[in-house]
Amino acid sequence: MTSSQVLCKQVSVFLENKSGRLAEVCQVLGRAEINIRALCIADTSDFGILRLIVDRPDDAVEVLQSSGFSVGSTGVLALRIPDRPGGLGDVLGELEKESVNVEYMYAFFITIAGDAVVLFKVGDEALDRTLGVLERAGVPVIPSDQVYKL
Repeated sequence: MTSSQVLCKQVSVFLENKSGRLAEVCQVLGRAEINIRALCIADTSDFGILRLIVDRPDDAVEVLQSSGFSVGSTGVLALRIPDRPGGLGDVLGELEKESVNVEYMYAFFITIAGDAVVLFKVGDEALDRTLGVLERAGVPVIPSDQVYKL
């Protein structure tokens, strides 16, 4: 698979750290009938970064920008991780052996056939190496078109 087939578009929204901003993002997406599939929020005292996987990422960027939000997108990998004690540790261990740095990760809201779905962000320069490590370790990467339909 090519990087365009495996990288999911993650929508990143920069939010002021004040009451109601997260609700506003969710309401804007809801009115546009864009479904949130996974999310993660990191914050500081002044601002937060909301990371989203949605069913229509390009539309999400457009409607959020038109609503005045500062929005970007980046590619992340969706991996099927064995949903058992040590499953995530095993996958991270394989990446560590090849010095692949995981910049951040968060989980999806569902499982597939008993496996957890976890989103990984690795550096663009490490993408091909990461895909090779995952393939050799037998860790399934979910193609982006399938992720948007989950």
